[in-house]
Amino acid sequence: MRMKSKWGKNAKQRTVADNASAAAFIAWRIAQDALLDLENEQYQTDSLSQRMDVIVEFVIFLAHLADRITYERMSPEEREEFVVTMVKHLARTHQASMEEIDGVKDYKENFINLVNERMSDYADMPYDDGEPSFVIKRYLGSKVQAVMGEHFNKWIETQVLEINAPNAIEHLNKAINDLYKPAF
Repeated sequence: MRMKSKWGKNAKQRTVADNASAAAFIAWRIAQDALLDLENEQYQTDSLSQRMDVIVEFVIFLAHLADRITYERMSPEEREEFVVTMVKHLARTHQASMEEIDGVKDYKENFINLVNERMSDYADMPYDDGEPSFVIKRYLGSKVQAVMGEHFNKWIETQVLEINAPNAIEHLNKAINDLYKPAF
């Protein structure tokens, strides 16, 4: 997957919010790519809403990873701003996407509630030596499996655990590192 994750070479200093918004955009693209990869591997989705549910599970996973990645890089206040801004950006993107799928109504509240629930779950799982644990990746696999339904259900968790999660982690790590590199 090719994706721009570096700022241009102008001298403008990027804020935490700038980087968080860029990370959210990139996370959404990574999640879309993971969904397409699942579909290309013949894992069937039956509706646009189901596809969106898969994307949501991946973006929440990626938002949590962004929080863990930035833990040592930022002060607690900056990290909180980064994660909150990223999640708000993801909520706006989810809102716009869902309006196209299911019509105009408020989707943000349910999205934020799910983010809070999943972030709480992920927070209790080990993250060692800068890498998400098997438990974190397996949890993502189980959540994707739950929204994908019964078709090939027993293999989805393994696909996510062994292929999609590692790819997503690699792309997110690279993107965040690129966002925080100096422009020159």
